[in-house]
Amino acid sequence: MIRECIILAGGLGTRLRSAVPDLPKCMAPVAGKPFLAWVIDYYKQQGIDRFVLALGYMHEAIEAFVAEQYSDLDFAFSIEYEPLGTGGAIRLACVHTFDENVLVLNGDTLFTVKLDEVSEFHLSKKSDCTLTLKPMKEFDRYGVVSLLPDQRIESFREKQYYADGLINGGVYALNVNAFMELPFEDTFSFEKDYLEQYYTKQKVYGLVQDEYFIDIGIPADFERANQEFRTKVF
Repeated sequence: MIRECIILAGGLGTRLRSAVPDLPKCMAPVAGKPFLAWVIDYYKQQGIDRFVLALGYMHEAIEAFVAEQYSDLDFAFSIEYEPLGTGGAIRLACVHTFDENVLVLNGDTLFTVKLDEVSEFHLSKKSDCTLTLKPMKEFDRYGVVSLLPDQRIESFREKQYYADGLINGGVYALNVNAFMELPFEDTFSFEKDYLEQYYTKQKVYGLVQDEYFIDIGIPADFERANQEFRTKVF
């Protein structure tokens, strides 16, 4: 069972700046508490007992919040002092991990995947990276992911309008050693430079999880989260 998690929470949140001007994106208040708290609480409930927070922009605010509100949990902080891209941020955070396989997710997205299912699938396949995939209908904000019959990744397709498809939900089970041995620059994109370049060279699988998904990266979905989280039970 995967018990350790990296949360990417270092983004500038420029698209959300109009709604939340003075906070890092993951600290945007949603239904009475920072969005990051919803993410931590859900994955703590799922069985994660160690969190590595990959921070950058306004990292002091996040560190202070976590130290005050989650003093009983096992945390580590990985700080980017210059932007490293999602891939660079994950590599830097991996230095602070202990386990061979970890969960990686975004601090501005809540995808309520079932950790036991993801862990069992990832470990049984001896996967280097397992993507959790969300079925969606009528969308244009996301690219789509296709699977082969054995659930390896077949292809990634660019953002455009799709009537239906599987999107990358941004929650990954990652084999740390398999990832860290690859020859990347300090700054790179996890999605473009790792997933899209190595899915045919490493064991990269997809697991469909038809669960609740929201990305607060734009003001409309931030407002939707504030409405839905008041009555949502995760």
